[in-house]
Amino acid sequence: MRALLDVIIVALQLYTWIIIASAIISWLVAFGVVNMRNDFVRAVYDFLHRVTEPALRPIRSIMPNLGGIDISPIILLLVIFFIQRVIAYYIYPVAF
Repeated sequence: MRALLDVIIVALQLYTWIIIASAIISWLVAFGVVNMRNDFVRAVYDFLHRVTEPALRPIRSIMPNLGGIDISPIILLLVIFFIQRVIAYYIYPVAF
C-alpha cells in the first residue's frame, strides 16, 4: 500500500512540474521570446498543452473572467498540494 502511495505522490510531483513548465512556455510564447514556427517549440508546447488542458479546463469553466489573467494553474497546484498533504498526513500513516 505504501508503495502505491509513493507512486501517487511522485506522479503528483511530476505533474506539478509539468504544470509549471506549461505556464512558463505559455508566457514565453505570449511575450514573443520563443517562436512557435520552430518545430521543437511547437512540439513541446503541444505536448504540455495536451497534458495539462484536461485538468485546467474544468477550473477555467468555473472561474470568472479576470481580464486576461489565468490563475487556473495556481488553483490546480493548490489542489495537488492539498492532495499530497492529505496522503502524507492522513493516509500514509494508516497504511501498513
